[in-house]
Amino acid sequence: MPLALLALAVSAFGIGTTEFVMMGLLPQVADDLGTSVPTAGHLVSAYAIGVVVGAPLLTALGSRVPRKRMLLLLMALFTVGNLASALAPGFGWLVAGRVLAGLPHGAFFGLGAVVAARLVREDRQARAVAAMFLGLTVANILGVPAATLLGQHLGWRATFLVVSAIGLLAMAALARLVPYVPVDERQGLGREVRALGRPQVLLGLLTAVFGFAGVFAVYSYLASMTTEVMGFGDSTVTIVLALFGLGMTGGALAAGPLTDRALRPTLYGSLAALVLALVAFRFTVHVPWLALVTVVVLGAVGFMTTTPLQMLVMNKAKDAPTLASASNHSAFNLANAGGAWAGGAAVAAGWGWTSPTLVGAGLTVVGLVIAAVAGLLDRGTGEGTSRVVAGSPLAAEEPAVSRTSTPASGS
Repeated sequence: MPLALLALAVSAFGIGTTEFVMMGLLPQVADDLGTSVPTAGHLVSAYAIGVVVGAPLLTALGSRVPRKRMLLLLMALFTVGNLASALAPGFGWLVAGRVLAGLPHGAFFGLGAVVAARLVREDRQARAVAAMFLGLTVANILGVPAATLLGQHLGWRATFLVVSAIGLLAMAALARLVPYVPVDERQGLGREVRALGRPQVLLGLLTAVFGFAGVFAVYSYLASMTTEVMGFGDSTVTIVLALFGLGMTGGALAAGPLTDRALRPTLYGSLAALVLALVAFRFTVHVPWLALVTVVVLGAVGFMTTTPLQMLVMNKAKDAPTLASASNHSAFNLANAGGAWAGGAAVAAGWGWTSPTLVGAGLTVVGLVIAAVAGLLDRGTGEGTSRVVAGSPLAAEEPAVSRTSTPASGS
């Protein structure tokens, strides 16, 4: 795999760390800024709002900017947002900093996925995209626990200063390792918007909203399940979350080659496995060792859905994939918010801490049905899931750079 994928993964590590670390720092932030923990919880939503708004907006604004330069600009905005969060004088300013840090999230992952796919051979594109997403999964294993501990001992502001430093490191890696990727002159904002409006692209986005919502219906309340149902102490929560992240990493590693081999079967299989794992967790959560095993499985099958979903929307908008790719991350964040809300509604209704597992399973079933309908429509029209890149555009457009950045074997 090209070294440029390492730069993308480092960037994903920083983004994943700042996205999820706030959940572990809410008590410290609330105490320091004189607000309640539920009110501080709005900081999680603020980041998600930034992602949903920023993904299509920044992608549209940067549609004519060379790809490498746009990646650097997005990571610079991410760094500024985290620095603003670290220096925020009050709660309102911190909310603004979180929105600012979230704005480039979807656009970066959307554009990064397209660039990653263009760096490798046609039969290895999903593996390249999955390699970038590995940074996100490693953030859940190492970045989030370490950043949480740092914030608990040195203050939450120190966490965002360190994430800002990771942003600068990522910018240096992008500048050094990512080759020049030109803008396709045939593409433009109008063409990107038309590609986004294709029925199969919209069905792919809907699959992401409902299918992935099942993951966050449970993940959002995993800490409470750990202490209230599994019977572990507060100190074990970090370990349980790390186990979930370990599963995510395994899922990402498996999803790449499986998606390259058979995209739709991988999507159907991962969604079906997620439904089964969520239902099983309803029962295994009462047996501590089985609960921990199921947490790993949930992380694996949950994150295994992301690569085929990403590749699906990119393939269906293959002549103008950037906006569709970025919008997929808006869909994932809508899934995060919707899943958390649905799971919380079940708990608030008095159905117990295990109820989010069945709510999540129901949401994922909806996603699986949408995916199946889209597959049947494909079969009826004879349309397949052809690749984002036909051949090797970088080799054709920038032969010197491509030969340097991508081994001749394409591996």
